Amino acid sequence: MKTILITGANGLMGDAIAREFLKSDEGSLVIAGVNKNKDRAQALAQQYPDQVSLLDLDVTSEQGWQTAVEFILEQHGRLDVLVNNAGFHRDHLLANMPPSDWSQVIAANLDAVFHACQAVVKPMMGQRFGRIINIASLSALLAPAGQTNYAAAKAGVLALTQSLAKEVARAGITVNAICPGYIDTGALGDIDADKKKALLRQIPMRRMGKPEEVAAAVVFLASEQASYITGSTLKVDGGIF
Repeated sequence: MKTILITGANGLMGDAIAREFLKSDEGSLVIAGVNKNKDRAQALAQQYPDQVSLLDLDVTSEQGWQTAVEFILEQHGRLDVLVNNAGFHRDHLLANMPPSDWSQVIAANLDAVFHACQAVVKPMMGQRFGRIINIASLSALLAPAGQTNYAAAKAGVLALTQSLAKEVARAGITVNAICPGYIDTGALGDIDADKKKALLRQIPMRRMGKPEEVAAAVVFLASEQASYITGSTLKVDGGIF
């Protein structure tokens, strides 16, 4: 039985990732790391009471990570897969960006990944197995105007992924990143029809991605079949270049 920790598990993306693990490996135990707005994660735990548990976790807290990983190891003996999915963006042109929006976005999207990886890497090395999948963003590769904070954070996640992959490769741990493009998580539901058409014209497939399509990539990178893939960045974006 694999023990899998998914952060940001209350969003549509986190929920899709959890469900894909449950579907692909019925023996998996999924731990949903959530901090607030827990309704979706609670519903998942109620649907799969023997396989899903909730864990209160502030991903920006070093001590919170240490406590969470210690608890998981005490309860389950091992932690096999970490999916760093939590994060958010607050978009502003740099000239008008409040310093707090810079620091909070960096903390949630980059510092959190550092704390998470540092907390799990030693126990994974001890068990000689581990899968770390970091959810970055297409903004890390094609940084748009108005996202200097978010794009910088996600670009940092890609560099962290590559460096850490080299450090732990001999210990049986793989570290990879996924860069989703425009994914239909409801965040763009308020844009008008003309803006949505312009957005879709940027995508060669002329459609937005589904959370389940990102989830399938995560589950593959966590599998034995992906054991020779590490330090890689996988775009899931419908062909945007």
